[in-house]
Amino acid sequence: MTDQAGPTGQSVVVGIDGSECSTAALEWAASYAAAIGTKVHAVAVWKHPSSMEFDMEGGPWDREGSCRKKAEKQVASVAAHHPGLEIDLEVAQGAAAHVLIDASQKAALLVVGTRGHSGLANLMLGSTSTRCVHDATCPVVVYR
Repeated sequence: MTDQAGPTGQSVVVGIDGSECSTAALEWAASYAAAIGTKVHAVAVWKHPSSMEFDMEGGPWDREGSCRKKAEKQVASVAAHHPGLEIDLEVAQGAAAHVLIDASQKAALLVVGTRGHSGLANLMLGSTSTRCVHDATCPVVVYR
């Protein structure tokens, strides 16, 4: 991997949430980034609950820590298939669409996944994907 980001000096940003769909999107983003000679910037987002949540031991649930642990595992799994590719991870608090749209300002490409359910639902985008497609400041790939 070179020390520079791709042809535009920008990385490929990908939203991840631990789901199979976002792992597939991360894998696609890694393959694309390797092909154009840039790096991947994976973004995992968590938000505060509307009420106090507790873990199995009765203490407050560490949403940020849980999100980070899941995201690190997801990134490590994909990185193993792409030796030499730089994949950095950002764990941010907020609304996923808002955080990804902000990240798109410094990206060559934004990659998001979408989860289909069944029937006509497979043809629809989720709310985060839809917002990103409409409001991102770079091209967006919705990987399915």
